[in-house]
Amino acid sequence: MNHITILLLYICCILSSCTQKNEIIIGTVELSNSKLLLTQEADSLDVPWDLQYDKTNNYIIFSEIKGNIKKLDLSDNSVKLIATIPNVFQQRTTGLLGMALYQPHQNEHYLFVSYTTKTNEKIYSNLCRYIYKDGTITNPNLLLQIPGNTGHNGSRIIIGTDKKIYWATGDAAIDANAQDISKQNGKILRINIDGSIPNDNPIPNSYVYAWGFRNMQGLAQGENSLIYTSEHGDAVEDEVNLIQPLHNYGWPLIEGKNTPKKETDSMKAITFTTPLQSWTPVIAPAGIAYYGSTKIAEWRKSLILSTLKSQSLRILKLSEDGKAIIDEYTLFKDELGRLRSVLTLPNGDIYFCSSNRDWNPQKGFPKPEDDRIYKLSLTEKTVGRVFHPVKTTLTPVVEVSGKNLYEAYCASCHKADGKGITGTFPSLAKSTAVNGDQQTLSQIILNGLKDKTIAGVKYEASMPAFNFLKDEEATAIINYIRTNFGNQSSTITINQFKQTK
Repeated sequence: MNHITILLLYICCILSSCTQKNEIIIGTVELSNSKLLLTQEADSLDVPWDLQYDKTNNYIIFSEIKGNIKKLDLSDNSVKLIATIPNVFQQRTTGLLGMALYQPHQNEHYLFVSYTTKTNEKIYSNLCRYIYKDGTITNPNLLLQIPGNTGHNGSRIIIGTDKKIYWATGDAAIDANAQDISKQNGKILRINIDGSIPNDNPIPNSYVYAWGFRNMQGLAQGENSLIYTSEHGDAVEDEVNLIQPLHNYGWPLIEGKNTPKKETDSMKAITFTTPLQSWTPVIAPAGIAYYGSTKIAEWRKSLILSTLKSQSLRILKLSEDGKAIIDEYTLFKDELGRLRSVLTLPNGDIYFCSSNRDWNPQKGFPKPEDDRIYKLSLTEKTVGRVFHPVKTTLTPVVEVSGKNLYEAYCASCHKADGKGITGTFPSLAKSTAVNGDQQTLSQIILNGLKDKTIAGVKYEASMPAFNFLKDEEATAIINYIRTNFGNQSSTITINQFKQTK
């Protein structure tokens, strides 16, 4: 075989991994009866946050956290800038976040966007409506502005089958907001298309539809108009909830399916709605989409959930009535990095995007061409690398070893190397809190840390309490931290830890 023949074969191999649409074939997902082709549709993006489908022009409209709105033309996979939203405040998790594209008929197209601004040192979350036409936006109309923060802004939007806006807001890092129905933070808000309060809202003259939320990151509507959310817990109990009017979802009084933290007489009269599913250790659930197509038969009547910390897609199989999760599968665990948003198309294709250039990248990320938009579509043959969904136990067990427990509960913030994130999460290496008196670290593990200034350095994020850990688990974490990352401090016994409680 001569050199020219070898070169031609090599070129053919390279071209076979691409299509005429400039998409890159990554591999194949094999299900029980179906095969799905995994392709990369766009790359070199700047933290895409939300994906919307323009059914009129066959575009995917997506937001980038720093303020850009772009379109991905599905005919050729070209990416073009639509607009840059003015005055977007972007710091850590703030910025241009959720969107909803509303196309009820030919002459009425709106794009609703949620983004943060900062005025006189105060942060706000804004719900704005634009007129949308053929990949352009005009006529901004600010419908609602509520208090925001550097975290916990929520911000997903959907337009329900009842032609109302549903806006998932975070508690703005103030726990009490979630239970106060006079406040619009930590709520599902129901809003008319023009920004007014619907006459049939469950609380007269109020946008509030449901309450008791910490930081919702996903919002979707399925069959029979059922609404689902995904939500970040604190140190425990990330959740997926089924939303119903006038229901209280518990935060900060209760997390997951547990009993209230401190039950009082006044709380005994409150009915809390438990989640469909909750996760401890937490997985950082993000965007969520309902899959109702018959195209991928195994996934029909499922929620497709993107996750950040666990770096995976979760397939949450629903019961026939859509009111329970009966099975869970994990896909692409640690393969593509943090996954932020997911979108299902009428033809049964699934699009999702990575979030590896955001404020909290995981080990090995970002890659040079991050961030990216991916597609899953039905195929007949296996190409490239093969992926299989892994059935997930609904009650995961973490092996009691310091390393495993640290990776499950601590590494997403303090990182696998213990170095944290400058200005956000403190380094554990040679830290006085870690290497000082044995009781100091024990108390921090038990009670958390609300003081954001540590050793004279101000940090953006506080540390939650990990008092749910068993004594042997907390002791193992403490000893792992005190003897790793360059630390050489003495270990602590379980009895010594118990004495600090």
